[in-house]
Amino acid sequence: MRLPAGVRERVAAVHGGGALPQRLRLYDGWAARYEQDVAALEYRAPHLAAASLAFAFPAPPAGARLLDVACGTGLVARELHRRGFRCLHGVDGSAGMLERARSTGLYRQLQRCVLGREPLPAPAEHYDAVTVVGALGEGQVPSTALPELLRVTKPGGFLCLTTRSNPSNLRYKAELEATLERLERQGAWQKVLAQEVERWERATSEEESTQGTGYISGVVYIYRKCPVPALEEG
Repeated sequence: MRLPAGVRERVAAVHGGGALPQRLRLYDGWAARYEQDVAALEYRAPHLAAASLAFAFPAPPAGARLLDVACGTGLVARELHRRGFRCLHGVDGSAGMLERARSTGLYRQLQRCVLGREPLPAPAEHYDAVTVVGALGEGQVPSTALPELLRVTKPGGFLCLTTRSNPSNLRYKAELEATLERLERQGAWQKVLAQEVERWERATSEEESTQGTGYISGVVYIYRKCPVPALEEG
């Protein structure tokens, strides 16, 4: 089945190599059609990430404070809300995306922030969980921003991250995983989960397709910030 007209071009534009202000304007312009387009792409990352985080959470999540980084239109918030998360804050670099996220009514707080260019608008050790779903990729949030995610996470808190495994993102994915592993060796966090998913979303070209399936693959990572509470270790 072919993708609807324009989807391939809009995806290519926002993942292109333009300067940051240009990419943010593209996201602003995409906001009105974003959810329609990712539905056509069968984009599963918000569902997979929220399900993985909810599974890892040791207690009922209603009282947990969670930061949704690069929140877009609120797709991750919808999935989290279905799983009992209620105290949701969001940040995104695109004013257009934030306007759509605000219309969901699911976030208690929304702020504009370009992670990688500026610090997150939160004090240290403020959140029980932090998510970055869909923004860890080539030309988007740099892997060097991971320590900033850790800074705002409480000790024992969870970080849920995703990236794609399509050919044009493999260099970024290797850099990301090297940073994830280095932080784990340094004792900053413990890996809870790294789940490879074959049908992450539909490919926008044959070159990006995984073994001719018409889809690209991706990964969900769950980490827990150290020190983990003693009673829950192991």
